[in-house]
Amino acid sequence: MELEVISRKPEGVSRKVPVLFVHGAWHGAWCWEKHFMPYFAEKGYTAYALSLRGHGDSERPGHFRWMRIADYVEDVAQVVDQLPEKPVMVGHSMGGLVVQKYLEEHTAPAAVLLASVPVKGVFRTTLRIALRHPLAFLKANLTWSLYPIIGKPKLTREAFFSMDILPDTLKGYFSLMQDESYLAFLDMMLFKLPNPEKISTELLITGAENDTIFHPGEIEATAAAYAKKPEVFKGMAHDMMLEDGWQTVADRILKWLGEKGI
Repeated sequence: MELEVISRKPEGVSRKVPVLFVHGAWHGAWCWEKHFMPYFAEKGYTAYALSLRGHGDSERPGHFRWMRIADYVEDVAQVVDQLPEKPVMVGHSMGGLVVQKYLEEHTAPAAVLLASVPVKGVFRTTLRIALRHPLAFLKANLTWSLYPIIGKPKLTREAFFSMDILPDTLKGYFSLMQDESYLAFLDMMLFKLPNPEKISTELLITGAENDTIFHPGEIEATAAAYAKKPEVFKGMAHDMMLEDGWQTVADRILKWLGEKGI
């Protein structure tokens, strides 16, 4: 599979362990490029981000709507195998689930879940979307396309960003949003939920106070499944790597990695 992989290297001496960022549904590697990748490189980490198949500039299978979470896990494994060292893994939203499924069969120096798919799946999220936007939800199910759920700027803002995002900024992000696999959605709801008992890699679990996709209570339930205490960032929405408070999130990750000696 031809996958888009972007990288950012430190100007000076780099740390031995790199960082691999894994995006969520409707996104691509671009979501890490503006803030997180240059910031982590500035702190000495070689930063990589991939676009999962069908996303960004990666190869798009003709049957994209039938892609499964297992396919995305294969993409992550492919990229990890090409890196000089096993990376710290940072997964956002659907990418958090992909990272967890990868870690069921592999290990990493450490991993971070940003507003990740809950361990119990996206049923509650699906219900909330259906109640708020029944027509968009119906269209998504009739067409087997998830794009209608975020297919207008106001829907993208509601899903991912704070109310006060600047219109031009929202317009720019909206232009980069895309469709997502319908079967991957079914996997997130029921068929490919994470199994914490299979994961030995140390995790940092984070969420956002004003997240309309995965509420703080769902993040807390995920953390409890791993016997962890979550870090919920106040005043932030789902796209924690693009929100105005992104640096607070990045600094917490960097501090945690420092505490782990990574």
